[in-house]
Amino acid sequence: MNPIVVMPDFFVDRVIKLGSKEEFFNSINDKARLGGGSIRGVPTADIKGGNAANVAYCLAKLGARVALFTMADDIGAAILRQTFSRFGEHVNLLVTTGRHGSTTAFELLNERDVRVNIMISDVGDNSKFGPDMVNSSDHLNYLKNSDAAVVVNWGSNLKGTQLAEHAFKNSPKSLHFIDPADIETRKEDFRDSLKYIAEFTDVLSINESEYNSLAEVAGLEHLELTSEDIVDHTKNAVRQLAEKIGISVDLHTRKGAAWSNGKETSFVRAIKVDVRTLTGAGDSWDSADILGYLAGLNATERLTFANATVSLYLRSQTSEPPTNNEVFELLERIGV
Repeated sequence: MNPIVVMPDFFVDRVIKLGSKEEFFNSINDKARLGGGSIRGVPTADIKGGNAANVAYCLAKLGARVALFTMADDIGAAILRQTFSRFGEHVNLLVTTGRHGSTTAFELLNERDVRVNIMISDVGDNSKFGPDMVNSSDHLNYLKNSDAAVVVNWGSNLKGTQLAEHAFKNSPKSLHFIDPADIETRKEDFRDSLKYIAEFTDVLSINESEYNSLAEVAGLEHLELTSEDIVDHTKNAVRQLAEKIGISVDLHTRKGAAWSNGKETSFVRAIKVDVRTLTGAGDSWDSADILGYLAGLNATERLTFANATVSLYLRSQTSEPPTNNEVFELLERIGV
């Protein structure tokens, strides 16, 4: 197996797990009235983060060979080396010197009692990670010989369109996969960028929030996960988007996952789990989806594999993605 190249972002994440939003704000208001102070007893965890670093790590846990193109300072680079050291020669880190990002992620219940994560980020130099960061002979050699080129977190990268075009043009035999992450503040720009990279892109992977951001500026129907006919509603939505942009779309939501190439569609319901962690779940889903493509699975098989992978991640208390064997054991246990 040739390496899967993933780029460009690395963050250091602090995940803060809370009850409801109201409880959190009440605690803040109480402390503010008293002139400040500590809110104690809140579970927190410091973990490696960033979509690219997370996807690369999840792919490695699933047994893939990976090359991560990213940016970090000396401390961040040391964290990356320590994090990925367990995989030995299966992971190659090409780290450009710069300021990596930092995120504080709050996981809490919203008004509908659905657990969500709200992230406050300093994107660092990830905002300007362009083709000039991926132009060494090592970079270009990895791209040329890769099985897949994966560009993520376009939303934080002002040079994301140029980076995707550069990466995809220099990996002509690879699967070309893009997950833009949160595009709400740049949704018109992303819509317009798709016109330039559609001919080089095989897969656009998005969640329901990103779908609705893009649908709003593309003149398409809003996706409602509370719809009674959730399967047909979601399949119709993803088909219309794929037809509109000329790229196959993989959509992952808390209700299930859907795929369309603009003509055919597939939908697989999510596996119900007791959610213990959210931050990084989409990256876990993407990693399994990418491997499904490379393994030649059909759409239903691929979405099932990705849903099973993310279900194991969601129930992990340590934000640790599963191995291939763990995913296969789950699929066998539930009779898939």
